[in-house]
Amino acid sequence: MSWTLHCTTGCGYSAPGDKLASLCPSCAQPLTVRYDHAPARESVSTDWSLWRYAAALPIAAGETRVSLGEGMTALLELPALAREVGVRRLWVKDEGQNPTGSFKARGLMMAVTRAKALGLPGVCVPTAGNAGIALAAYAAAAALPARIYAPATTPPPILGSIRAYGVELELVDGHIGDAGKATAQFAKETGYFNVATVREPYRVEGMKTMGYEVAEQLGWELPDAIVYPTGGGEGTIGIWKAIGEMVEWGWLPSETVKPRMIITQAAGCAPLVRAFHAGEEKATPWENPSTHASGLRVPGPFGDRWTLRTLRESHGDAEAVAEDAIRAGTFTLSSRAGIDAAPEGGCALAATAQLVKTGRLSADATVVVFNTGSGASYRW
Repeated sequence: MSWTLHCTTGCGYSAPGDKLASLCPSCAQPLTVRYDHAPARESVSTDWSLWRYAAALPIAAGETRVSLGEGMTALLELPALAREVGVRRLWVKDEGQNPTGSFKARGLMMAVTRAKALGLPGVCVPTAGNAGIALAAYAAAAALPARIYAPATTPPPILGSIRAYGVELELVDGHIGDAGKATAQFAKETGYFNVATVREPYRVEGMKTMGYEVAEQLGWELPDAIVYPTGGGEGTIGIWKAIGEMVEWGWLPSETVKPRMIITQAAGCAPLVRAFHAGEEKATPWENPSTHASGLRVPGPFGDRWTLRTLRESHGDAEAVAEDAIRAGTFTLSSRAGIDAAPEGGCALAATAQLVKTGRLSADATVVVFNTGSGASYRW
C-alpha cells in the first residue's frame, strides 16, 4: 500500500494501510493517513469530481471507486455580502451541490470505498441526518448492507431520504450520542463496520478534498480565513490536513501563509467553542443540546482533541451563534445569493459577521465560508 496509519496523539502507533483499522489500540484515539509518496500537483487530473485528486487519496491500483460524482462544488464570490459582513472578499463554498446534498458525501464515499476494498460484511453509522443519507446512498452504490441510527427528532425529509435508499434505519430517543451508543453495540454484535466520525481513518481523507478544491479554485492560493460550521469536526480537520499536505508536497510555496481555521456552532450546543475559549485540550459534553441546525447538535464530538488542536495550530477561532441569527444568516444566503442554504451554512455566515464586529476577524480579510448542506433537507 502507498499509505500507513498513525495515531493522531503522537503516541507512536502505526499500522499498514491495507489492514482494517478503527481507533488506535494503544490510546483509543483517531488514526490518520500518511502517504509514502509525495504526489505532484501535476497529478491532478481533469476528472470533474474529487477523484481528480486520486493520487492523494487512499486507493490502490485495481480497487473500485464507489463514486456518485461528488466534489468540485461551486466556490461563489459574493461581493455584496462581503460588504454587508464587513470583509474585503467573501466566497461561499456550496457543499449542498454534492450528490447526497451535503459535504458528508465526500467522507462517506471514501469510507465505503475502503470498506468495499476490505471485503467488509456491512457498514453502520450514527447520524444527525446528512451522514445517514450519504452512507445510505454509497452503501447502495457499493451493494453493501447498511444500518443507520438516527435521533427520532431528525428532520423528516432527511429520514425519508435515508429510507429511499433501502437501508435499515433505526430511530432512537435522545441525540446523536445515544445513536452512537446503539451503533457501537450493533457493530459489536454483527461485525458490521462502524464508520462514525473519526472512528475510522478514511472519512477525513474524503473531507480533505474540500481544502484542495478551495486552493485550486482560487488559482492555487489560499484565503486569510476559512469559516466552517462544525459538529463532529471532520470537515475542519480534513481541510487543515489538506493545507498541510499541499505545502509539504510543493503544491503551494513553502512560504505560503496558511488560513485561520474558524469553527462555528449553535449557542444551544457549542462544546468545542466552550473548550476552545477555556483553553481546554478536549471538550466537555454539552448538556441538553438544542438547535434547529441538526448537523450541529453534536454534544460530545469524538474528534474534539483533533479539532481543537487544528484551531490552535492555525491561530484560528471559534464562535457560537444564537438561533435567530442562524435563521437570519440562512435566509440571507438564500434570498441574497440564491444558495439553497442549510442552517449550518447560515450559522457560518452569521458567525463571520459577529467576528468582524468584535474585531476578531479583520475587515481586510479574504474569507471562505462553507455552506455544508442543502436547505431542502430541513423544510417540511
